Amino acid sequence: MLSNSGLRPVRPVHAPAASIKGKPKPDPLDEAPEAKLGNLPEWNLGDLYPAPDSPKLKADLDTAERAAEALQERYAGKLADLLDGGKGGAGLAQAVREFEALNDLLGRIVSYASLLYAADTSDPQRQKFYGDIQEKITAISSKLLFFPLELNRLDDAQLEQAMRDPALGHYRPWLEDLRKEKPYQLEDKLEQLFHEKAVTSRGAWDRLFNETMTALKFEVGGEKLSLEPTLNRLLDPDESVRMEASNALSEVFKQNVRLFTLITNTLAKDKEISDRWRGFADVADSRHLANRVEKEVVDALVAAVREAYPRISHRYYAMKARWLGKTKLAHWDRNAPLPEEPKQVIGWDEAKRTVLAAYGDFSPRMAEIAGRFFAQGWIDAPVREGKSPGAFSHPTVPSAHPYILLNYQGKPRDVMTLAHELGHGVHQYLANAQGPLMAPTPLTLAETASVFGEMLTFRKLLDQAPSPRERKALLASKAEDMINTVVRQIAFYNFERKVHTERREGELTSERLGEIWLEMQSESLGPAIELKPGYETFWCYIPHFIHAPFYVYAYAFGDCLVNSLYAVYEKAAQGFAERYLDMLAAGGTKHHKELLAPFGLDATDPNFWSMGLKVIEGLIDELEAMDAKTD
Repeated sequence: MLSNSGLRPVRPVHAPAASIKGKPKPDPLDEAPEAKLGNLPEWNLGDLYPAPDSPKLKADLDTAERAAEALQERYAGKLADLLDGGKGGAGLAQAVREFEALNDLLGRIVSYASLLYAADTSDPQRQKFYGDIQEKITAISSKLLFFPLELNRLDDAQLEQAMRDPALGHYRPWLEDLRKEKPYQLEDKLEQLFHEKAVTSRGAWDRLFNETMTALKFEVGGEKLSLEPTLNRLLDPDESVRMEASNALSEVFKQNVRLFTLITNTLAKDKEISDRWRGFADVADSRHLANRVEKEVVDALVAAVREAYPRISHRYYAMKARWLGKTKLAHWDRNAPLPEEPKQVIGWDEAKRTVLAAYGDFSPRMAEIAGRFFAQGWIDAPVREGKSPGAFSHPTVPSAHPYILLNYQGKPRDVMTLAHELGHGVHQYLANAQGPLMAPTPLTLAETASVFGEMLTFRKLLDQAPSPRERKALLASKAEDMINTVVRQIAFYNFERKVHTERREGELTSERLGEIWLEMQSESLGPAIELKPGYETFWCYIPHFIHAPFYVYAYAFGDCLVNSLYAVYEKAAQGFAERYLDMLAAGGTKHHKELLAPFGLDATDPNFWSMGLKVIEGLIDELEAMDAKTD
């Protein structure tokens, strides 16, 4: 797909926040029948295209191909000439506008194919359509590769002079971002080769993982379930059901571990080759560059979270073990519901009211934008056979609007996932004003709005808790969510670091991958969690290891950032909401330091991450105090 820095190989749409963050979905089969959930919406992709065989889609593909050829003929090898001795800002701005418009058109087409595929990855016709569109878009966009590459060969002084023209100066954030990639840029023919082979290399392995995972079946309680409802059984109040689900997962993962090991080894090697050719030294450097975040900032985050493991996750799980009458929790009990947790099913209409009310209390404008997702068919909520697991908000393109995919099944965590994805959606909607090249936000900042939306919803639910028991259940749920978002994701990041580092020396066996997984999980979860046999295969199903290596630290970054941001909000006078929405509307035009400055925050400050982690510690302190009162 096209990124804010220029052309990138077309990728599947995958941002399953819930499954990546370790928030398993509830069980749809026994506890939340459709009648209790109400009418769950399915998205209307007609705002993109009426159908896969629509004349409009065919016409747009033809238009895109002609436009790419015309742009290549008009500008390839001639961008430097447009500067006209340092005075040609207007001419170069016109070329950038044409490139931007074509980005939007190509993005619309591939977004439609990706969303149609995500709605049912098991449908052969959708698989073929998605694959065909990927190939066509890759072929068309290969004609545009010259544009960002040639821009990066322009003389710095001449380009700076040209950007004094307001028409080109408008694109300064994009041009400056683009030039950060200049040291890692290859010659044009190599870039074209990398780009065109993406469909048959990384893209093909991504797709194999998707379609394999979607097709897996797990036998639980005499039923054959797909991954999503099987993971949801780990939330069942009955320990025997949780254990059976965990055993079913490990059994099927073991049966398929050779394939997942091959996929992991192949993609890690593919990344190593790309990194080596481009000159990235560290295994995660390319992700840091894409996130526009300094390695030192990420290292400080990782170190702060690892140092806090004993004060956060170790302490919490020891307390939860006592609540459940155990000395240790088996790994399948990690997300077990507390006895205090309400058992009711939360219908879709109630979930909608809860989230919109929380958003509206903060900002009527934010609630109004979120309301459009419900009113205009931008959400796909039901669980369906073949549907992509987890949840995501896909921005599509600025000429359209975002779409949200959920697997809604009526538990409090589903309400929080709705709040999370609507946060993404509002962010993407507001950022669209920046246009196709500058709307996309680095992953580290993309998680800010989603986590902030969760926090608003959590605080509203907490204020409305009718009893100390329900307050305790809400606090515990939020503490677990934060542990899953911060501690678990840093453990995932450290797992990836070890895997990719060792892969440079040769292939990793399934057993070695399991050893690294257990080592990282044991360190992060602590002595109160017992990792039973079979858990060593659970690395298999984490999709971001496949689709976006090292993505996962963005969740921890976003959660800790939001904790600090929310603390400012609680003390702020009038105007915070307006500054917050302005931050979202900036899209990818500002660095994290510039975006956080109006709130008095700085992620490069060594104390910044400790501030965010103290919020999680505070929740656990409150839970311990509640325990002390009842003892």
